[in-house]
Amino acid sequence: MNRASSLPQLSVIVPAYGVAHLVGEALLSLQAQSRHDWEAIVVDDGAQDDVEGALQQFAEDTRIRLLKTTNGGVALARNRGVAVARAPWVSLLDGDDIYDPYYVETMLAAVEREPTIGFLTSDATYFGADRQDELFSRYHSQSGPLSLSRVVRREFNVFVGCTIRRDAIDAIGGFDPRLRTVEDLDLWVRLLAAGYRGAYVPRPLVRYRRRPGSLSSDARSMVAGTQIAYEKFSALLEGRPEQNDAKHILAQLDDERAWQDGEDLIMEGDSHRGLTLMRGSERRSLRWQIAMPVMRFFPILARPMLRARRWLPKPR
Repeated sequence: MNRASSLPQLSVIVPAYGVAHLVGEALLSLQAQSRHDWEAIVVDDGAQDDVEGALQQFAEDTRIRLLKTTNGGVALARNRGVAVARAPWVSLLDGDDIYDPYYVETMLAAVEREPTIGFLTSDATYFGADRQDELFSRYHSQSGPLSLSRVVRREFNVFVGCTIRRDAIDAIGGFDPRLRTVEDLDLWVRLLAAGYRGAYVPRPLVRYRRRPGSLSSDARSMVAGTQIAYEKFSALLEGRPEQNDAKHILAQLDDERAWQDGEDLIMEGDSHRGLTLMRGSERRSLRWQIAMPVMRFFPILARPMLRARRWLPKPR
């Protein structure tokens, strides 16, 4: 499939680490787009699997390029892709995710109608396998306006598959390569804090895959990374009302880390110290609100109850 050599309107950055068996699906979803003035930059982030081999089926499509780099994490991979992008707009598509066939058309039409937009997001669908390897598909819609305060308070879902002005990414210094998680949240906060306007298309235009072993499935890493990001936000937003939002979330994250440490202590046999650390159960599911008083009254039950919980279906 050969396309005209004119400059694209959209550069799609596709980091690919450990997803050689899936990146073909992501690229097929690009080839199926109703609008064709895009390019794709697949960033092989020093992967051990054969990303280059997986791209052989797309060799005749000149819109798809491979950039081979040393491993530096997804944030640095995206920065490297953006650095060689040719379009005025950049979209993000992880190597295991999928675009709806009208993603490019819808996003470009929206930013062409409103050129003051700094970045644009949409609704999404999560699919894949849960921790019991059961297949699922869930639609996630947004509600209310996209604002700095709502993003900081996590009241607006931050989906990585967004479309961003290339010059806006450059102006704020790109993704923070020190972050191994929530680098997308960090980018959104810095864009909004710098005065760029975010907008929203109420359609599920991206399908996000959930699979065992992916970074987003590692709860402890996610909490640790989010803490680092919110410490940054608290400093970045000093003197602004959103700083209080950042501090509030930081306190919740401290409770979550303590909860995780408490679970570990219980599983190691120290139920009394573990239960002391596990606080904030009133913010959790009804199952936890019932279980915590039982475990505190009968600490001997804490370990078997935790062990059983890890095999029970997660509340949805």
